[in-house]
Amino acid sequence: MTPEITGVIILVASLFVLMFVKVPLAFSLGISSVITAIYLDIPLLLLFQKMVSGINSFTFLAVPFFILAAEIMTAGGLSDKLMEFAMVLVGRIRGGTAMVNVLDSMFFGGISGSSVADVSSIGAMIIPIMEKQGYDKDFSVALTVTTSVQGVLIPPSQNMIYYALAAGGLSISNLFLAGYIPGILLGIGLMIPTYLISVRRNYPVGIKYTFKEALKIAIDALAGLFMVFIIMGGVSFGIFTATESAAVAAVYAILVTFFVYKNMSFDKIKEILFSSSRTLATVLAIIATSSAFGFMLSYLKVPGMISAFFLSVSSNRYIILMLMNVLLLIAGMFMDMGVLILILTPILFPVATGVGIDPIHFGIIMIMNLGIGLCTPPVGTSLMVGCAIAKLPLEKSVKALLPFYAAMFIVVMLVTYVPQLSLWLPSILGK
Repeated sequence: MTPEITGVIILVASLFVLMFVKVPLAFSLGISSVITAIYLDIPLLLLFQKMVSGINSFTFLAVPFFILAAEIMTAGGLSDKLMEFAMVLVGRIRGGTAMVNVLDSMFFGGISGSSVADVSSIGAMIIPIMEKQGYDKDFSVALTVTTSVQGVLIPPSQNMIYYALAAGGLSISNLFLAGYIPGILLGIGLMIPTYLISVRRNYPVGIKYTFKEALKIAIDALAGLFMVFIIMGGVSFGIFTATESAAVAAVYAILVTFFVYKNMSFDKIKEILFSSSRTLATVLAIIATSSAFGFMLSYLKVPGMISAFFLSVSSNRYIILMLMNVLLLIAGMFMDMGVLILILTPILFPVATGVGIDPIHFGIIMIMNLGIGLCTPPVGTSLMVGCAIAKLPLEKSVKALLPFYAAMFIVVMLVTYVPQLSLWLPSILGK
C-alpha cells in the first residue's frame, strides 16, 4: 500500500472516529489533519499557515455581518411581519397557512440566508399555529423543514460565500444572482404538493384581510424586505461589493428594528452581539481547520483519485452530474452543510470544471443537494430543530417528508440539467 493511500485512510478514518466519539467538528478536522501530517512528515507549521490563510480573506468579512444582520432582524420581529405579509398574499386559498409557510420561508431566506435560522424562528411560530388550525403535526414539521432550504439558495447565503472561497475566489455577486431562480422554483415546487395535500385533507382556508389591513401589513413588512434590495441592488449596480453590502445590511437592520419596528433595545443588541460572536467563533474554527483538512486532501491527490473514478465510470457530463448529485445527497445526510462545502469543493470542483460544467452552476447544484441533506435523517440539522419545536419523534416525520422530497428532487434535476436556470440572471446582471 502506497504512503498516499495509507495517508488517505488515516485522514478519513481518524475524522470519523473523532466525530463518532463526539469530539467537536472543528477539533476533529484539525486533529485528523495533524495526525496525517505527522505520518507523512509534513511540517506542522505549513499546516497552521494553511489554517490562517483559510480565514485571512476580505471576502470572508461578509459572513459575520450577515450573521449579525439576520439575528437583529429575527430578534426585531421581522418574522412576524413576514408571516402576516405572506398571509395577505396566499392566505385566502385552501391550506392557506401551509402556503404561507412556503412563502414566508422564501421571504425570510432573503434575510437570514440560513435554513436552521428559518426553522428556528418561523417554525417556532407557524408550527403551533398550524396545529391549532387542524393541520397534522408531521405535515407541519415536514413542510417547515423542507421550505427552509430556500434560505440557503436565496441570497444572502453564507454557504455561497463558503463555496466561493473554497473554489478559489469566485464572484459572490454572481453566485447570489444565480440562487434566485432555483430558490423561487423550489418554493413553487413545494407549493404544489402542499396544495394537493391540503385539498385532499380539507385543511382550512387562511385568514382574510380587508384592503386597509392588507396595505398596512405590506408596508410594515416591506421595511424589512428592503434589505434584500439593498444587498442585491447595491452589488448588481456596482455601488458596493458583497462584503460591503453585508456591513450596510447590518447597519440597516439596526435602524429598522430601532426606529421602524421600535422593538429593539440596547440590552437586546448586547445579547445579539454575544450570540453572533459565539456563532462566528464556531464558523471561524471550522473554516480554519477545514482549510488544513482540504490541504491534506490535495497533498494526498484525492481530487485526482475522485476525478479518475468518475471518468472511469463515464466521460459523459450528464452521467457525471448525476453521480455528483447522488454523492452530495448521501454526504448531506451525515455531515453539516457548511463543512461539506469546504471539504468537497476542492475535490469535486476540478472534476466539474474538467467536464465543462460552469463553476457558478456547479455551486448552485452543490448547495441545493446539501440543502436537502439539512432535512434528511440521520443528521439533518433543520429536521432535528423542527422535530424539537413540535416535540415530534424524528422517525414519525419521515413519511410526511416523502412528497416534499419528491418535489425537491424534481427541482434538483431541473437545476442540474437546465443550466440557464442558474446562469441567466448572472449573464444579464452579473460582472
